[in-house]
Amino acid sequence: MARRRVQRGKVIDGILLLDKPVGITSNGALQQAKRLFNARKAGHTGSLDPIATGLLPLCFGEATKLSQFLIDSDKRYVTSLRLGQRTNTGDSEGHVISQRPVTFSKGELEQALTKFRGDFEQVPPMFSALKHQGTPLYKLAREGIEIERKPRPVTVSELEVLRMEADTLELIVHCSRGFYVRTLADELGEILGCGAHIEQLRRTAVGDLHVDESVSLTTLAECPDGAARLQYLLPLEAGARVYPAVQLTTNAAFYLCRGQAVRAGGLPQSGYVRLYGGHAGFLGLGEVTDDGLVAPKRLFATAGH
Repeated sequence: MARRRVQRGKVIDGILLLDKPVGITSNGALQQAKRLFNARKAGHTGSLDPIATGLLPLCFGEATKLSQFLIDSDKRYVTSLRLGQRTNTGDSEGHVISQRPVTFSKGELEQALTKFRGDFEQVPPMFSALKHQGTPLYKLAREGIEIERKPRPVTVSELEVLRMEADTLELIVHCSRGFYVRTLADELGEILGCGAHIEQLRRTAVGDLHVDESVSLTTLAECPDGAARLQYLLPLEAGARVYPAVQLTTNAAFYLCRGQAVRAGGLPQSGYVRLYGGHAGFLGLGEVTDDGLVAPKRLFATAGH
C-alpha cells in the first residue's frame, strides 16, 4: 500500500504583494517568501525577469485560485532604455551587437511611439519564458537556436516619455498581458536608427494592485516571527477587487455554491464579478451569463460553509 505523502508547512490563505529585488527570478523570490511564511502552498502570478524589480503578487493557499486572473490583468511598468546600443537579448544582460549614434529628434521619437500604442500584434522575443516543446525559449536562444514565433495580439493603453537625456530614455508603459517591454525597446531602437535595450525595468502595478502596497523580502526576513509576517498578507478578495462586487441572497448563495447559475441584483452586462453571500462573506468569482444570471467561476473552499 502506497504511503501518503506528508504535506509540510502551514495552511495560509492570502495574497502577498512582494517588491521583487533585482538579480533573482520570480520563482526564487516565491521560494524565499514561502519559506519565510512556512507556507504549504504558494504560487506567483507571472514572471519578472531577474533584471526587473517591482510588484510580484504571490498567492498563498486558496488564493492560488485567483492566480490566472492576476496573470491576465493589465500591467504597468517604468522602464529605462539605453540608447545607442542594441543587445542580443534586448536588455543589459545580453552582449552588445551594434552601436550607433543617437541622432533622432523629439518629433521623431513621438512619431515612433505612436506605432506602439493601441491594439497591434507583437512577436514574442526568443529571450522569454515561453516554451517550445517543453523547453523555455531563452534556453534555446542561449544555444544559438531560433524558433519561429507567431505574433500575438497585445494592447498598450499608455506609453509616455518620463525623461530623456543623452543616451537614456525613460518610459511609462501600461499594457495587456503578453506584451514584452524588451521587444518594445529593441523595435523602438531600430525605428529610431540608433538601437536600444532595457537598462532598468520596474513593474509598478498589476490590475489595481500597486507596488506602493508591497513589501520587500528584507522586511519580511526582519520580522520577529511568523505572526508578524502575516500582517502583510492581504485577504483573498484583494486579488479580485478589480471586478465589481455583487451581493447574493442567502438562498442564491446556497445554490451558487452547489454549481448553479443564480439571479442577482446589480449585475453588469458581462464579465467577472466578486461574489458575497451573507455571513459567508467573500465567496469567490462569478461570471455573468448570456441570459443575465451569474454562474460560479472560482469559489473558495470555505464558500457555502
